[in-house]
Amino acid sequence: MPLSPYLRDRLLAKFDTLSDERAFQVLDYVEFLESKYSRLEAPTGAVGLLVKLQETVEDSLRAGKVSASSVAETLGFMQKAVGVLSGVAAAGQSVANDLAGAASRAARAATGDSAAMPPTQPGSSAGEGPAR
Repeated sequence: MPLSPYLRDRLLAKFDTLSDERAFQVLDYVEFLESKYSRLEAPTGAVGLLVKLQETVEDSLRAGKVSASSVAETLGFMQKAVGVLSGVAAAGQSVANDLAGAASRAARAATGDSAAMPPTQPGSSAGEGPAR
């Protein structure tokens, strides 16, 4: 169930007054509550993997006593990298879809499916070159 806009705004206003160190403590508490009471499942697939990687890096940095501002900066860079990787994945999916479509059209053309054949010009037969 999503938060009410009033509650979201009130929480964000409180977070804005916290230092990074205190904000990470609040995050720890929220994650504890989530693990204990959440009814929602964690994200799966590539998104879930990237979220888990970010959380693991964050936990490792914090366990190593790295400053909260350095942890926040590192996570910011990771978030930008996730955005770039998401764009690359979307572009790759688009290329794969285009290739699959072209292969499908070529296969239909090879089997003589007239729906896949390019239209011929009037007055020419399929075996002839372009009309002159």
